[in-house]
Parts: sequence; structure tokens; C-alpha cells
Amino acid sequence: MNYDALVEKIILLEYHQKLLLKMIGDAKQPFYTMVIEKSLREEDVVAFFNHCDQLSIDLEEQKAEGFVHFHPLFDKFKEGLHPNLRAEEVIKSCLAQQLFTPLMAELRKYMN
Repeated sequence: MNYDALVEKIILLEYHQKLLLKMIGDAKQPFYTMVIEKSLREEDVVAFFNHCDQLSIDLEEQKAEGFVHFHPLFDKFKEGLHPNLRAEEVIKSCLAQQLFTPLMAELRKYMN
């Protein structure tokens, strides 16, 4: 199979993938749906989960120290996101899928 045929098959697969996402529509996994829509790699998702794990630890430590405002944590969250992602959509999809719920519930307070 030549290069042009491979590229054509990839384009077709991407189109079919988009159609499948529309077919499942009201998915119970909005974060993973967003991962597919934004064409993130597995390494990108693993890095995101590691980032959120660390931020969750930071949040608990800051709460234990008596912090009540976590805007710097929100800024740190945004800085660690993949360039294809927007903080607001990530927070909403994580909350809907119940990923990192305490962290995302706190970060939601700082969305514009």
C-alpha cells in the first residue's frame, strides 16, 4: 500500500470516528469523548491524569493548611493542559464523568 492510499484510509477512519461519536451522542463518558474529538494520544491522557493527581494532592494540602482560595491552583491546572484543551470544557467533562471530582468542583469556581 502506498503513502497516498494510507493517508486516504486515515482520513476515512477519522471521518467514521466522528460519525460514531455522533451516533453514541449522549455518552456517559464525556471526558473520553472529548479525548477522541481532540485527537489526544494515550500519553497525553496519562500526563493529564498525573497532573490532576498532583493537583488533587496540592488541593488537600492547601485545605489542611487553611487555604480558602485556590485560584493559583486553577492557573496551574490551565498551564498543564494539552494545547488542544480548554479548561472549562475539561472541568465540565470531568465532573460529568466523575473524574477528580473534589478537584474539579473546586476549580469550577474559577471558570470565567
